Amino acid sequence: LAGRDRYTQRTLLRDVHDRLTRQAGCEDVRYRPSRRRPRYVIADVDPTTFLSNSYDAETARLEIRFWYPAGVDYEYYRINWVEPDRNLMLGFHQDADHPDLGPCHIQLNYEDTPVDRHSATFLDAHPLAILDDRLQQFPAAI
Repeated sequence: LAGRDRYTQRTLLRDVHDRLTRQAGCEDVRYRPSRRRPRYVIADVDPTTFLSNSYDAETARLEIRFWYPAGVDYEYYRINWVEPDRNLMLGFHQDADHPDLGPCHIQLNYEDTPVDRHSATFLDAHPLAILDDRLQQFPAAI
């Protein structure tokens, strides 16, 4: 990931797309706003299959974004579990939004308003390894 330029970000998002395509429970994996200018990878999720357990919501969505801010030695990301029918979002965020919580936090939003935030373990690893770790953490977090 040397250089951290747009090409690298595009390549990483392509790899994220490919990884989600193979993830149990993920369907209709796509780029937003488009394949030509990807900023996010989004996947519709069958919660019961993804979580390997019965679950209240019939549908959910994963929204994943990685980016490389200038002057920072690691990637920023947001890996969000979104339940549109309940207007709920649970996400792992590694960014500069809440410095009091450290470089990484987990955040719960209800009706587009943050209702809870906690510090989360900073993972200094390749972004795809981070993605795998966070996807494995969602069942316990949810």
